[in-house]
Amino acid sequence: MTAELVRGQNHPLSQARLEIRIAAGTPIVAGATLGDEHGTVHGVEWVVHPGAPALPGLEVSRQAAADHRLAVDLGAVPEAVHRVHVLLALPSASGPVRFGAVAAPFVAVTGLDGTELASYTITGLDAESAVVALELYRRQGAWKVRAVGQGYAGGLTELLTDQGLPQAHQLANTIHEAVAQGLARAVTPPARTADADRARQTAAPAPGPEQGSSATQGASGAVPPQPLSPYGTQPPGTPPQPTTPNGGPASGTSQPVSPYGAQGTPAVGGPQPGHTQAPADAQPPAPTVGGPIDYSHPRRQNAAPPPPPPAAPPVQPGQPARPVAGDATGWSMDERLYNQVWGMFEDLARSTAAYRSAVDFADSRMEKELDAALADPRSRIGGQGDAAREAARAKHAQLVEQARAAYDRDLGQLTAESEVVEPALPLAYARWDNPVWHGYRVPFEAPMAVRLGDLHLPECPELRIPMLVRLPLERGLWIDSGAEGSLDGSFLDSHELHSLAMDTAVALAARLLAVHPAGDYTLHAIDPAGSGAQALAPLVWTGVLAAPPAVGAAGVADVLARLTERVDLVQMAVRGGAADSLPPGLDTSEQLVIVNDFPHGFDDRAVTQLRYLADEGPSVGVHLMMVADREEASAYGPLLDPLWRSLMRLTPVPDDHLADPWVGHAWTYEPALVPPGSQVVQQVLNQVAEARTKYT
Repeated sequence: MTAELVRGQNHPLSQARLEIRIAAGTPIVAGATLGDEHGTVHGVEWVVHPGAPALPGLEVSRQAAADHRLAVDLGAVPEAVHRVHVLLALPSASGPVRFGAVAAPFVAVTGLDGTELASYTITGLDAESAVVALELYRRQGAWKVRAVGQGYAGGLTELLTDQGLPQAHQLANTIHEAVAQGLARAVTPPARTADADRARQTAAPAPGPEQGSSATQGASGAVPPQPLSPYGTQPPGTPPQPTTPNGGPASGTSQPVSPYGAQGTPAVGGPQPGHTQAPADAQPPAPTVGGPIDYSHPRRQNAAPPPPPPAAPPVQPGQPARPVAGDATGWSMDERLYNQVWGMFEDLARSTAAYRSAVDFADSRMEKELDAALADPRSRIGGQGDAAREAARAKHAQLVEQARAAYDRDLGQLTAESEVVEPALPLAYARWDNPVWHGYRVPFEAPMAVRLGDLHLPECPELRIPMLVRLPLERGLWIDSGAEGSLDGSFLDSHELHSLAMDTAVALAARLLAVHPAGDYTLHAIDPAGSGAQALAPLVWTGVLAAPPAVGAAGVADVLARLTERVDLVQMAVRGGAADSLPPGLDTSEQLVIVNDFPHGFDDRAVTQLRYLADEGPSVGVHLMMVADREEASAYGPLLDPLWRSLMRLTPVPDDHLADPWVGHAWTYEPALVPPGSQVVQQVLNQVAEARTKYT
């Protein structure tokens, strides 16, 4: 039976391997400190936090999120550790500054099977921005949990100082900086709504207790990286260059992947992946007050109830359910496919986390067994020592083989689902080589999302997950033309990378134009020195640009001044509820401006205007797509840092700079480029230009 704790109450823990689940009404930071028998934290190396997310027996989130899962293995913590304090804090970058302004955080300690052992709702907080939620402590050889709920108005600095850390201020800054970078790297997940449950079932048999499955604990047993919520608000940011390859959604009803346990965050349902609950919008957003201008999304009818998902074909007993395109919930097939793709994304992230955790556990176990064999002088030499070492290696190989078998089974099901889903994707979600583009017609309604490329992991590079981003864009895009932005940049000179970056920008701009109704999207181009003329040629020849590319300082100033004025006017009209009072000639369609070769040809005023458009433009339908090398822009110093952080960084060549919002894997991004020799973009743009002519 679950123990519902109050402040100061304790409860014995019957298991060593645990999960601590945290739910809050806003993104928060989670961490933990390790203390000795007196509770003393001996240094920053005794603190696990987003910048250093793993210590023996503990792993926490790399990001701020509304929901967290902290993995704990009390049997693996050092013997000198007698106390583990679970810390929560509000991020310093944005959002609320005190816990009294948000819902009371809820913390639960569960077993790996999802059984809730103890829970605690942290009430009574007001001005505090950091809190010690729980304490796990040893008592007479056994572990207990105590509800603490001690808040600190001085934030992490005061909390860590109270824990006895002389470097508290520096460590608090390190934690907040790591959180800011983690949020910037994350692929923005879909927003949570009331209609978030997705019923997908499987008939596959559950693996046995020794199987390192991604759906049960099995042999994984390691401290896994914990998933993050895709539902928390994520501030804008740019994906920074990760220093390591493994840089970096709320409660639901589906089962998560092992080694995490049962109910909680929507994850892999049942023993196989491909069954994640993906969110879907239950209610349409409220219209903009004061007139016909409406930048809300999605624009779709909601009078009728959602159609039921297609029925799956019959399957043989004991076999996994056959994948079906569009088996997620949603008001339309496009929405169901969107949710299904996000479900596949999450499933692959969690299955990979379980596999990596199982392998790490096998490695750790073998090291301990080898150390134990060498520790005994009697077994160092001779047949007994050799047999112990051989047994350790054999057990390691068995555990890794079991984990890989479970992972391959998961990959097989996800691959089968991808093979069904990919051909069924609509225009906005489809690759350029999808036959759906051959029957292109200018749509009458804007889609809910658009595909910006593909994502894959090193364990399964052949399984590509479409990178779908909601429309309208919440952040501008930055196409990195720098050599440091690619995995194989050493094989490309700067000219080649810049050319590829411009091709990527044109392909993405063409897609955004193509998936919007005629007249709903206006495209501008700024090319100060004319270096992007060749890449921009398809846009110029077909006439889809609002005007010829702006060149020279005067051309740059003119375009930026007009867009800045448009943002000001629309903001004032919307805020004042007087949309009908806008000037008659003002273009109220969505605006996208391609900015090439930044910062060359841009004076201080132009830079300031770009920063303003990046911050304020998306809310009123003005979006930036910048093609630039950040290193070349470093001459401006920290002035441009806010600009880069407000944009989503994409690369013209494969690069592992994006993280998922659940477990923080570093995913390799590949841009959505047109196949060599294909004329599909030219044909699509011709139709767009013809439709625009009729519209105007």
